[in-house]
Amino acid sequence: MFADDKSIENMQQLFTEFKKYLELQKEYTKLEIIEKTSQLLSTLLLVLLLITLGVVVLFHLSFTLVYVLAPLVGGLMMSFALITCFHILLIVLLVSFRRRLIINPITKFIAKLFLNN
Repeated sequence: MFADDKSIENMQQLFTEFKKYLELQKEYTKLEIIEKTSQLLSTLLLVLLLITLGVVVLFHLSFTLVYVLAPLVGGLMMSFALITCFHILLIVLLVSFRRRLIINPITKFIAKLFLNN
């Protein structure tokens, strides 16, 4: 099949270069996975911190609003009831629009992160 030793040498060299190429591709893939995973985890951590701080702010804002509304609605009990109803309404709206507000943005973010060329 091969006419001389030079062809065999070329085939061996080609095989060696192909092996190096596969090793480099493996390393590149590892680095890509590490980069994407670290981006994903840092974004997740940032979102969790923002949600935690947002809940604390909402808690304090709710109490402030309760005490502001108390003289207007006839007491603390009615004011707490109104704020509770408002929070229940927010929860219902969040559950109703969860696909548009939560699922779709997360899906787009992850797809953009991992499918970016």
